[in-house]
Amino acid sequence: MRKSIALARWFLPAALLGGCGRAAAPAPAEAPPATGVRVAVTDTMIDDAFEAAGIARPVRVATLSTKLMGTVTAVAVQEGDRVAAGQVLVRLDARDLTARRSQAEAGLAEADALRQDAAVHAGRIRALYADSAATKAQLDQAETGLARAEAGVASARGAAAELAATASYAEVRAPFGGTVTHRWVDPGSFAAPGTPLITVEDTGVLRVTVSAAPDEVRGLRRGKAVPAIIGDTAVRAIVEGVVPAGDNLYTVNALVPNAGGRFLSGSAATLALPQGTRRALVVPAGAVVRQGDLTGVRTVTAGRAGLRWVKLGRALGGGVEVLSGLAAGDTVLVAVGEP
Repeated sequence: MRKSIALARWFLPAALLGGCGRAAAPAPAEAPPATGVRVAVTDTMIDDAFEAAGIARPVRVATLSTKLMGTVTAVAVQEGDRVAAGQVLVRLDARDLTARRSQAEAGLAEADALRQDAAVHAGRIRALYADSAATKAQLDQAETGLARAEAGVASARGAAAELAATASYAEVRAPFGGTVTHRWVDPGSFAAPGTPLITVEDTGVLRVTVSAAPDEVRGLRRGKAVPAIIGDTAVRAIVEGVVPAGDNLYTVNALVPNAGGRFLSGSAATLALPQGTRRALVVPAGAVVRQGDLTGVRTVTAGRAGLRWVKLGRALGGGVEVLSGLAAGDTVLVAVGEP
C-alpha cells in the first residue's frame, strides 16, 4: 500500500505536466543556481531495509480499579496531569470498613489479654506440677488453654490485617510516575470491583509494534538496533522481541527511549527491518529541490545548470536515494553550505 501511495504521488504531478497535449510543461518556480559544488552521481552499495509501519505506544500503561464496592468521594487528578508513584488519585467511601477495623482491633486486644491470662495460669500450673502439687491433667489443661489463647491472638491479628488491606483499596494510588490519560469517574460515581477509575501512562519508553512476513524478519534478534521513524523524526530502536502472529506473519516489537515525552503516545512509526545490501543511486541532501509535492535535483549538463524532477527513496545519513530520474555519471549541484 505504501508503494502504491508513493507511485500515485509521483505519477500524478507527471500526468498533470504532460496530460494536456498542447500545453507546455510548467517551468520551475525558481531558476536553479548555476553555482555550487559539483558531485558526480555514482552507483553505490547501501543497506537495504523493509519499512514496516506501526504505532508507538508506552511500555507501561495501567488502568486502575479497586476491589471495593462503594461511592467515589474524591478524584484528585484531571486528564493530562503528571503524577508520581504512590500518589493518591481516587478515594472511595470506606466508613463501614473503618467501623469493622475498630471492631477487629478491639478483638485483637481482647485476644491478647486472654493470652496473657492463659500464660500466667500455665506458669503457675507448671510450678505446681514441678512440686507435685498439680496433676498432669491440670498441666495439660493449662497448656491447652494457653495454645488456644495464642491461636486466638493469631486469628485476631489476621482478621485485622485483612481489614487493613481491604481498607487500603479505598485509596487508589499511582503504580508509577506518568501522565493521567483517562479519568473514568467523578465524585459521586459508584465503583464496583474491576470498574476502571483512572488510566496512567509512562511515556519514558515507547514500544513500536509492526507486522512483517517471515522473510522480512529473518536475522532479527532481541537487542539488535534498527533505524526507526516516529512522526517525522529518525531514531534508533532496540528490538525487544520477534514472535509469530499468525499464518505467514510475525510481530516485531522495538523499544525507543522517550525522555521528556518528545514523542506522543499513539504516534505513527516505521521500523526499517534490515534486508542485506543492494546497489542504489545516492545524492547529497543539499542537491534536492522541493516545490510542493514535486522533488528534483539541480544538474549540470554540457556546462548548463538545470532542474530535473526525480523520485526519491530513503534518507541515508546526509544523502537521499534516487529511485528514478537520474543515472550513474550524471552531475548534480549541491548548494554551498549544504552537506
